[in-house]
Amino acid sequence: MSTTRRMIEALRRRLGEADPQGEAPPIPQIPPAPLRVFPSERTRGRFAAQAAAHTTALLGIGHVGTRYATEVVLQFQAELAVAHAAVASVLPEEWAQQNGLLPLKSRVQDHREYLLRPDLGRRLDAPSLELLRSRARTDVDVQPILADGLSAVACMGSGMRLLGAFSEACEARGWSLGTPMCARFARVWLQDEIGQEVRAKVCAILLGERPGLGTGDGLSAYLVFQPRLGNTDSERNMISNIHGRGTPPEQAAARLALLVGAMLEQKKSGVDLDLRPLAAELGEAAGSAYRKPQPRVRLVEEVRS
Repeated sequence: MSTTRRMIEALRRRLGEADPQGEAPPIPQIPPAPLRVFPSERTRGRFAAQAAAHTTALLGIGHVGTRYATEVVLQFQAELAVAHAAVASVLPEEWAQQNGLLPLKSRVQDHREYLLRPDLGRRLDAPSLELLRSRARTDVDVQPILADGLSAVACMGSGMRLLGAFSEACEARGWSLGTPMCARFARVWLQDEIGQEVRAKVCAILLGERPGLGTGDGLSAYLVFQPRLGNTDSERNMISNIHGRGTPPEQAAARLALLVGAMLEQKKSGVDLDLRPLAAELGEAAGSAYRKPQPRVRLVEEVRS
C-alpha cells in the first residue's frame, strides 16, 4: 500500500468514516427564505414617495441585492411589450374606406420604410394627391385629418371618437369643415401639404402618438394656422396623451376647438398664439405648471400563496 493511501485511511479513521459506503448523515432541513416585498412603504425613501405623486415613472422600486425585484422586472417587460406592439401595428389599407373616410397615403411604401424614413411620411404619394384634388372640399375653415402615426392601434381605437367629437365641436361654432379623411403611414408635417392643397385656414391632424411604457393607445392632435409646406414645429400647437387614462377624446375635442377659435381670431398659431384669454376654459392645458400624472395601469399582478 502506498504512503498516500495509508495517510488517507488514517485520516478517515480519525474522522470516523473508515467505511466510505456506510450510511450517510441526514440532510439538514433548510428553512424557507423570509418573504420580502419590494417596494414597501417602510423601505421607499421620503423623496421617492413625494416625487411619485407627480409622475408615472417608477420611483423607489426597491432591489434584491444588485438586481430589481422580479415583480418590477415583469411589469417593465409587460409595459415595453405594449409599446412595441403599438409601434409594430399597421393600419389596414381598407380601414379608411370602411369608416367613410377619404383614403390617403404618404410616399412610404411599407412599415419598415415608415420607421426609417420620416421624410417620406410628410408628403402624399401621387395617387393620393390626385384623389385629394378631385374629391376633397376646398376653401374651408378647418380640415381635420385622422392618421395612424406611430400607433395604428390608437387610430383604430379611439381615433373615430376624437374625429367625430372634434368635427361636431367645430360645426357647432359655425365653421366649415373639410372632407373627412384618413392618412396612412403619416407623419405630423403631412398636414401642411394637405391643408395647403385644400386651402384650409386651420388644419388639424389627429394621429397615434409615440407609445410610452404601457401606453400604446394614445393620440396626439397637432393644429396649424395657414398650413403650407415649410412650416416648422414652432408654428404648431398640440395636445397629447389623448386616451382613457389621460385626456378623454371628448374633452380633448373641446379644447382643440378652443385652440382653433383662438387661431382664427388671432390669425396665428404655435409659439405666437396667446392662450392667456383661454386659461379659464383650457385649465392646466394653458399653463406651465406641473400637471397631475395619469394613472399607471398595472399589467402584472403579483400572486402570493
